[in-house]
Amino acid sequence: MSRRIEIVEVGPRDGLQNETALLGVDQKLEFIRRLEDAGARRIETVSFVNEKRVPQMAGAEEICAALAPRNGRSRIGLVLNERGWDRCVTAGCDEANIVVCASDGFGVRNQGVSTDQQLAALRAIAAKRSLNGGPPITLTVAVAFGCPFDGEVSDAQVLKVVRAAHELNLPEVALADTIGVADPWLVRRRIALAREAAPGARLRMHFHDTRNTGLANAYASVEAGVDVLDASCGGLGGCPFAPAATGNIGTEDLVYMLERAGFETGYDLEKLIAAGRWVSELLGKAPAASVTRAGGFP
Repeated sequence: MSRRIEIVEVGPRDGLQNETALLGVDQKLEFIRRLEDAGARRIETVSFVNEKRVPQMAGAEEICAALAPRNGRSRIGLVLNERGWDRCVTAGCDEANIVVCASDGFGVRNQGVSTDQQLAALRAIAAKRSLNGGPPITLTVAVAFGCPFDGEVSDAQVLKVVRAAHELNLPEVALADTIGVADPWLVRRRIALAREAAPGARLRMHFHDTRNTGLANAYASVEAGVDVLDASCGGLGGCPFAPAATGNIGTEDLVYMLERAGFETGYDLEKLIAAGRWVSELLGKAPAASVTRAGGFP
């Protein structure tokens, strides 16, 4: 089997944003360096959010300034609104990943605005980019499988956001299981529906392992033809505004599963394991990724 699966590393952003320990800019840069050395080509490096609300994401501009451009590498900035977009452009990110929540309940608590208001901001950002330039825009649909406040999220809620991405001709759309409630059968159905709603967009999937279904959902995605998955080194992750949300699927676990089956990822598993152990020790916790604890095989 020679099919390649692209793994977008989100450890420096999603992995760190819910941690009690606050890493300094130099420590975050070292984490990014280790991840790139392990094979990461697309990394969510920073988040342009209010540092008072999410202090773990402080230092975004300093991190961007310290990262020298490298061919074949894309450093992604997370954006929630027009202010975040302006910061992202000024900082010189290679990509802007804009988040729109599928539910009002999560949107109000996470971003202070409803889904419709977030879509209006997305359209305004796309208009700004059209006029003034800026990095490519990708879209993540947060809580695309369930909301901690509103409960079940319907197909219609998700597709409303996906269709907006299609109208704006965005090249990539991610469906995010922000609180880890999805199952493989729902994942396959949402993928099929998203393809119909945005036939020109590349699909990316983002899973948390809160209820131990993350890798099963990743498997279902690959079987459904998805070639881009998010993951977090060490299995770090979680959302400060989602009760009991735990880490993303571990990059090590995903790489091990895929490469064991014959897929190509471009990652060095041993270097990933070392990076997962290093950052977990820095945070004062045991690694959540199973492969980081057990090691590879053979």
